[in-house]
Amino acid sequence: MSTGYLSRLESGARQPTERAVAHLANRLGISPAEFEEPTASSLAQSLTIATGLDSDETGGLLAEALKTARGQDPFTRWQAVWRVAEWKRRHNEHADERVYLDELVELGDEIGLPELRVRALAQLARCMRASGEIASAVEAAAAAHQLALDSELSSRDMATALLALVSTEAEAGRLPDARRHADELAGLVEGQSDALWAEAMWTAAAVRVRQGELASAQELLDQALERFDGRENLTLWLRLRVAAARLHLQKIPPEPDPALRCVKAAEACLPFAGTPALKQQLMSLQAHIAVQEGRVTDARALLDQLGGTDLRMHYRERAELDILRNRLLLLEGKDEEGMAGLRRLAQQAQESSNIDLAATIWRLAAESLVQARDKPSGTKS
Repeated sequence: MSTGYLSRLESGARQPTERAVAHLANRLGISPAEFEEPTASSLAQSLTIATGLDSDETGGLLAEALKTARGQDPFTRWQAVWRVAEWKRRHNEHADERVYLDELVELGDEIGLPELRVRALAQLARCMRASGEIASAVEAAAAAHQLALDSELSSRDMATALLALVSTEAEAGRLPDARRHADELAGLVEGQSDALWAEAMWTAAAVRVRQGELASAQELLDQALERFDGRENLTLWLRLRVAAARLHLQKIPPEPDPALRCVKAAEACLPFAGTPALKQQLMSLQAHIAVQEGRVTDARALLDQLGGTDLRMHYRERAELDILRNRLLLLEGKDEEGMAGLRRLAQQAQESSNIDLAATIWRLAAESLVQARDKPSGTKS
C-alpha cells in the first residue's frame, strides 16, 4: 500500500475497499470492525428521538451518542450537548454539567452566532454559581450580558443573560448592581406569565431578600406562585414553592406554618416531577422547620437521613445544611463545637467571595445562641 494511497484514505479523499480495510487491520493487529464508527446521522437520529421528550432515558441516549459521534454538523452537536447539559442540571450533577457547558462555549465560539454564545455563557455562569465559583460566575454572566447588548439580541436572550448576572451578582454581595439589573430584567418580561417571567420574579425577589426588603420579596414571589401555570414546567412550579418556604423561614420572626404548607404542596407533586435534588431540598426545609420549632429529635433524624445520601445540592444549599447542623449542635448544648463549625463556614464563604453568605452565617449563629439559651427545659421531640 503506497503512502500516497494511505494519505488519501486518512484525509477522506478516497473510500477504502474491503481488501484495504482487511490489510490495514491485519497490520495493526485489530479487527476490521474497529474501523467502524457511527455516522454523523446517528447523533442527529438520537437528537430527533429526544425531541419532545424530557426523560432520563433520552438524556442518557444523547450522552452515549455524543461519546462516539464524529464529523457531525456543529449545530447538531450544539443542540445535543445543550440537551444533555440540561439533563445534568435537573439532577444537580454540576460537575458533569460543567463538562458539557465548557464544550458549548467552545462550539458557540466556533459557530459564531451570538445567540448561542450568550446562552452557553449564561448557563455556565449559573453552573459556576451553583458550584461556589462566585467570582468566575460573575465574569461569565457579565460577558454574556455585554455580548447580548453589543449584538442587540432579542429581549428573551437579554433576559436569559440578566437572569444569570443578577443571581451571581447577588451571591457575590454586589447588591446595588444586582438590584439595578433585576429592575432591568423585570422591565423586559413585564406583562408575561411564562417560565422566564416566573424565574425573573423569583430572582428579583431573592435580591430583595438580601437587601432586607422581605415584604417586597414576598409580593414578587406571590405573583409567580399565583400566575405561573405548572403545566408549562412542573419542576419550576415545585421550585417556586421551595423558594417560598425558604422566604417564610428567613423572615423575622420566621413563619414555620406557611413554610410547611409550601413544603407539603411541593411534596404532593414529587411523584410527577420530582428529582433526588428536589426531594433533598424538601427534607432540608423540614429540618429547618424542626430546628425553628425546637424539635431537636426530629431535626437530628432528618439531618442524619440526609447525611446518608449522595447530596445533589447547590453550593449555597450545602452550606445552609452545614449551618443547620451546627445550629442544632448549639440547641443540643454543644456550644463550643457548634460555634467552631459556624466560624469555619463563615471563613470559607469569605474566602470564596460569598460575602452575603458569610454575613448570614454570623447572623444565624447569634440567633441560634439566643434560641438555645431561651430553650425551655422540656425540649420538644
